[in-house]
Amino acid sequence: MRTKILFSLGALLMAVAFAVAMSPSVAAQGKGHGGGGGGRGAAPGGPPSGVGVERGIDRSSDASMGRADTGRGNASTRSNSRSDAGLDRARAASDNLRTADNDLRKHPNLASDLHVNANNLRAGYQTALTTNPNLTFGQYVAATRLAHNLGATNANITRAAILAGLANGDSIGKTLQKLGLSKDEAKSALKRVDEQDKASRHRG
Repeated sequence: MRTKILFSLGALLMAVAFAVAMSPSVAAQGKGHGGGGGGRGAAPGGPPSGVGVERGIDRSSDASMGRADTGRGNASTRSNSRSDAGLDRARAASDNLRTADNDLRKHPNLASDLHVNANNLRAGYQTALTTNPNLTFGQYVAATRLAHNLGATNANITRAAILAGLANGDSIGKTLQKLGLSKDEAKSALKRVDEQDKASRHRG
């Protein structure tokens, strides 16, 4: 009888010891499963951390860079076009003004026959070049002569009006017709101006 009691007590002690020994492991496993479960639980609900965000940034960046590149390209193209056109105009005006200076030095009577001094004639031409940089000095002198010859009887024919016609792409003859002269009258007026110009150059 006493042997049975000792055996039962020993078995009970071993069971208690085994339970005590196993409890930390179970607790650790419980925590590990809980944490792992929480981590794994989040994963199926969305992409791995950072993937979706980076993918969105890439798409946004690609789209933005495409627009930015296009915008910069267009702006650069437009800017270069404007710059090139401005340089061409400035170059044309500078070349024409240089030609006028040479012409006035060689032929001082061009100014005196128009009843102005050389500086005033040059200054007026330089101003006209700001509107029409392709205007030649010969055209400016002709417009001045025509206004002097015809202005008294044709109030519409002024140097400014003739220069405006040239700036619009019309010839002097066409401009004179638009200002009221017939084709023959315009032709005759231009012939007279040409003779006057030749006479001025011939004398100096």
